Amino acid sequence: MNEFQTAHRLWAPWRMEFIRGPKEEGCFLCRIVREGPAKDAENLVIRRGQTCLLLMNRYPYNGGHLMAAPLRHVGTLGALTAAEMREMMELTCLAERLLERVVHPDGFNVGLNQGSAAGAGLKDHLHMHVVPRWDGDTNFMPVLGQVRVMPQALDELHAALAAELAREGAGA
Repeated sequence: MNEFQTAHRLWAPWRMEFIRGPKEEGCFLCRIVREGPAKDAENLVIRRGQTCLLLMNRYPYNGGHLMAAPLRHVGTLGALTAAEMREMMELTCLAERLLERVVHPDGFNVGLNQGSAAGAGLKDHLHMHVVPRWDGDTNFMPVLGQVRVMPQALDELHAALAAELAREGAGA
């Protein structure tokens, strides 16, 4: 192994808990729905609506990566009710508004995950991703080191988003 290869190690010992720990069976979105509002902060839920919820992605592509999903376990757009479809889009817009105020991105990647090949370990629970992006956010770490650097802790960003949502609700 040469010097260049050894320079690519990134130590993340906190990941061992996840690696060695038991893996969740079933749908994590359905578990979050079942656990209810009492565990919303722990589950990184930003808002629970009548038919959908908005939450942070625990394994984000970028800092501030949010997801809107129906409360009901449904796998395709065609299976959504009109109310679910409307609320999922409203929560997607809310995600953009909150992120614009809290992390000030230059744009967003917004996309729908449908089916097991779409990712997130969910086979049949449709969800919309909202990923903030910044001009020039492709830096040397993911390009050369195949590592993505998250500049802010999830709990800290969750608190900032929740505070902004509270300000919005208070008419700020």
